[in-house]
Amino acid sequence: MEFEAHRVELTGYCYRMLGGPFEAEDAVQETFVRAWRGTYDPARGTLRAWLYAIATNVCLDVLRSARRRAVAMDLTSPSAPGSPLGEPLPASAWVGPVPDERVLPADQVVVGRESVRLAFVAALQHLPPRQRAVLLLRDVLCWRAAEVARLLDTTVASVNSALQRARAGIADRRPEPLGPVDEDLLERYAAAFERHDVPALVSLLHEDATMTMPPFTWWLRGKADIAAALSAGGSGCEDARVVRTWANGVPAFGQYRPDERGGYRPFALVLVEFSGGWQVGSTTCLGDGLFPIFGLPMSLPAGSRNRG
Repeated sequence: MEFEAHRVELTGYCYRMLGGPFEAEDAVQETFVRAWRGTYDPARGTLRAWLYAIATNVCLDVLRSARRRAVAMDLTSPSAPGSPLGEPLPASAWVGPVPDERVLPADQVVVGRESVRLAFVAALQHLPPRQRAVLLLRDVLCWRAAEVARLLDTTVASVNSALQRARAGIADRRPEPLGPVDEDLLERYAAAFERHDVPALVSLLHEDATMTMPPFTWWLRGKADIAAALSAGGSGCEDARVVRTWANGVPAFGQYRPDERGGYRPFALVLVEFSGGWQVGSTTCLGDGLFPIFGLPMSLPAGSRNRG
């Protein structure tokens, strides 16, 4: 059967349900295993609908024992510049970044970006799992209520009720739309980042911008506080190199620091959000654990100025 044709959209669905890129891929693999062991009956619906039904059950099984994933803003109040980072949390505590190409089919990349943003996926985690599934199937994937009712083995009235509750449950948590990416602004940001040009970076910030740094719950809100943090010495961001990619519907960069051999080693994956000509947020995921799934190199040669 043509399961692979549905891998990307199923991974996107499982990612939004579970909040972790590796867990989403595992869920899709389990979906395919269950599908191979089962029997598809065309009389009961399309292959795609059948696979979604299996994937939903896989995710609901996982969520029975999983803790709710979050972003830093869900966990603590804003920190003060210079305050201790605290203890890191395990990867399972966070909504993890995912490459766009793994979760958004090629014909849905532009229209689907808002639905995979970190803040939106984090908002979904506040919903009970079945409400989460209903909202995704109805509002993100645009299934009809009758189709969702068949998938969940329930009634249309039950689906409509769950959808109403789900919409109300995340109404105050939905992020504002970002709009199209300004390539010139993005290039200015990348150039300033590599130069560690703090005044240039600060000049791009919105007054209410945020900066987070998983796996630490430490985060900042406001241009002045972020400027103070960027200006602090010993940040390790001097002489950085970046390679561009896309994560969760927004521009992202693999950040590299100089190594002892004159080249550069992975340091962090940085997601950057821009809106209305300003940088409104950044998420710096420390470590190199995400580099392989983004196809980012694990080293850069000396003299590199490669931005992807």
